[in-house]
Amino acid sequence: MRIILFGPPGVGKGTQAKILSSEFQTAHISTGDMLREAVSSGTELGKKAKAIMDAGQLVSDDIMIGIIREILQSPKCKNGFILDGFPRTLPQAEALSLLLDELKIKLHGVINMELDLEEVVKRLSSRLACTQCGTIYNLLLDGILDSSSCPKCGGALFHRDDDKPETIRKRLEVYILSTTPVKEYYNKLGLLRNVNAGSSIEDVHTVILSIVNN
Repeated sequence: MRIILFGPPGVGKGTQAKILSSEFQTAHISTGDMLREAVSSGTELGKKAKAIMDAGQLVSDDIMIGIIREILQSPKCKNGFILDGFPRTLPQAEALSLLLDELKIKLHGVINMELDLEEVVKRLSSRLACTQCGTIYNLLLDGILDSSSCPKCGGALFHRDDDKPETIRKRLEVYILSTTPVKEYYNKLGLLRNVNAGSSIEDVHTVILSIVNN
């Protein structure tokens, strides 16, 4: 299985990707997690990514393409992949197509998870991150309190700067402008399938599973 899960941040791509990855024993490639790891480690890539994300912008194509190329050539993708959070711009989508052609990899589909944008703001502004292990929790879903410590490692939880409502709305404005051409691109290729992500995790998964199986 080689698919892309597409949709705005907070729509539930990561959750669905993890479920599918477990069911199909397929690599879950979350570019968001990788960028956060790069930021926390203070690498040159991380410093560049942090500056861009703090400004509410999308990370540059050369950084993202470099990450994806490295991952697709790694052993973890020998049984396929689920791309979570990439591509986000038309040049990225076109570059990914060229890369897949070069590596002789066929993309099976692009699942577009749709959700009301104000619901996205509500979901993202309710997230907490652990200062030690980086695990993300949601106040609405995980039974976590602002004052709670991380259930996994005991670290302190905090609201990330990029999860503040004003930053989220700015990110969503950029997202819409950048991703509309991407959806059109994959729709023309006959790869795009739309899924309403506003229902329960189980119901959304059932719909995605029916698409994947077909």
